[in-house]
Amino acid sequence: MTEDASFADGEPPNRNKVKLMARDAQDLSILSALMQDAIGKTSEIAWLPEKRIFALVVNRFRWEDAADAEAQSRSYERVRAGLHVEDVADAKFRGFDVAKGQEAFEILSITFNEGEDGTGHVIIDCAGGAGFDLTVEALDVRMSDMDTIWRTKHLPKHEDDA
Repeated sequence: MTEDASFADGEPPNRNKVKLMARDAQDLSILSALMQDAIGKTSEIAWLPEKRIFALVVNRFRWEDAADAEAQSRSYERVRAGLHVEDVADAKFRGFDVAKGQEAFEILSITFNEGEDGTGHVIIDCAGGAGFDLTVEALDVRMSDMDTIWRTKHLPKHEDDA
């Protein structure tokens, strides 16, 4: 049996946890880079129109640690992370049926298409053309690592890496 990772391999719970807020496109580009290759399930998405909140939970690849892992010849790391978007007026889902609950998605990028007076669209693009299109009245996106970090042997690969 091949074993990739276990929580027993994890570090102390608060070691190097990331917690960020994006209020402009430049901030969001940093958050997007850290969320690239995060893997989630549609059952861990919440769109709360009455509270104007969109949130999801994913297993985030720790890109900020990848170079150190390679230099030290050790495994890479993943961590459970939450993404929380405030002031969401509308949320549209592309490429999968959220009602199925167990569909997986992989985040490729998160961008902001600015409209007038700070309004706009937060676009979360996922593999296979899937994604989330969020109409927002102001850019307010937060990302926070939530749990213990665990080790993985697998570095995410992209078609343009070949």
